[in-house]
Order: sequence, then structure tokens, then C-alpha cells
Amino acid sequence: MKILAIIPARGGSKGVPRKNVRLLGNKPLIEYSIDAAIESNVFEKIVVSTDDEEIAIAAEIAGCKPPFIRPTELAQDDSTSISVVLHAINFFEQRNIFFDAVCLLQPTSPFREKGFINKAINVFKETNSDSLISVLPVPHEYNPHWVFEELNGTLKISTGDETIIPRRQELPKAYHRDGSLYITKTETLKKESFFGKKISYIESNKEFYVNIDTFKDWEMAEKLLEKISL
Repeated sequence: MKILAIIPARGGSKGVPRKNVRLLGNKPLIEYSIDAAIESNVFEKIVVSTDDEEIAIAAEIAGCKPPFIRPTELAQDDSTSISVVLHAINFFEQRNIFFDAVCLLQPTSPFREKGFINKAINVFKETNSDSLISVLPVPHEYNPHWVFEELNGTLKISTGDETIIPRRQELPKAYHRDGSLYITKTETLKKESFFGKKISYIESNKEFYVNIDTFKDWEMAEKLLEKISL
């Protein structure tokens, strides 16, 4: 299976300006995801998709020179990840280079355990899923069977249940996307979906979890970096 790794990194980040080239520890944020992709040694090609020359230079220094600069219209606040991925797929297909699937590695989730990407791809292949996402467990107090939605001034159970599941031990397992990794078949992506109908998953190590959107998140990442071994 030929898999394209895409690391999306636009220049106009707002919460932490210039975060993709900001030094986290001794290297730019984007380099963590590049290093993880290269170390996994499972991708046919690794691409940093960016609209920004400085990020492109940082990627090249890290060993991943971008083959293109992303169009400005695909690097706006409202630009979608699916449009960025399809742009990369189209770029290569126009050059008669085809991939069976795409692995999206978001640089805002820089920490991944050694072997995590390899394990994820193995699960993806074994399950023959349309997609695979990395997840973390939802704490029981936020389980959807215990969450309410507002409707005309009243509340209803978000799952549509008529009665509350009374005991924590009876709650089904629930997960949330942690943003670290998405793998999707190309044919599914071309239907403008990251997920398709059959979604498999891999559980991340919560000790590595951070999703950098604010300076508070950045400070958390700096503290994590002192504790973990990559």
C-alpha cells in the first residue's frame, strides 16, 4: 500500500503566531512531525503543505523539502483540511504519481510515541477500513450518554436515550479525536470525507497529549517535553 504523509502547516496561525517555526525545545514545532514521519519509514512520500516560505525552508532543513507552495486561497482561517489534502493528491496525480491512502500528521500534536505511526498503519491495513483516527478515551462524566443537549429551553440526552444509564460501569466506551493522526483511503478522500463508513482507531498515550492552539497549550508542550522520551 502506497501512503502519502501530509503535514499541513500554514503561516497565518493566530493563537500562537508563527508557531510552526517557533522553537519548541531545540527545534521548530513542525520538525517533530517531520522527524516522526521519517523515522517511521513507512511512507512512499512525505510532504509539508505550506503557503509560507519560512516554513518551507524549515521543512527543507529538517529533511522534507516541499514540492510545492500551497495556494493562498487554501491557507485561510476557513480553509478545510480536506481541501488541503485533495490539493496535494491532485498535484501528484497530475504527475502520474498515485497513492492508496493519505496519513495526515498535524504539527500541533507534536509528540508521538516511537512506533505509534507504524502501529496505526498496521491496524489500518488489517481492518481494511476507510479511515483510521487516533483517539483518547472520553472521561466518564463527559460520556455522550451522560451529556445533555438544549432543546427549546429544556434538556435531552444527547444520544437520544429516554433514560440515563445509572452506573458508570454500564457506560459504553467513548473516544474523542486527539488530532495526532488521520489515515484515509484516497478513494474516500475524493468523496470529500476523512472518515467514510468504516472507521478504525488507535488509542494514543495520554501522557503525550497536547494540541497546541494557545500560548497556554505551548507552555504545556514545553513541560511535557521535559518529561517524555521521543
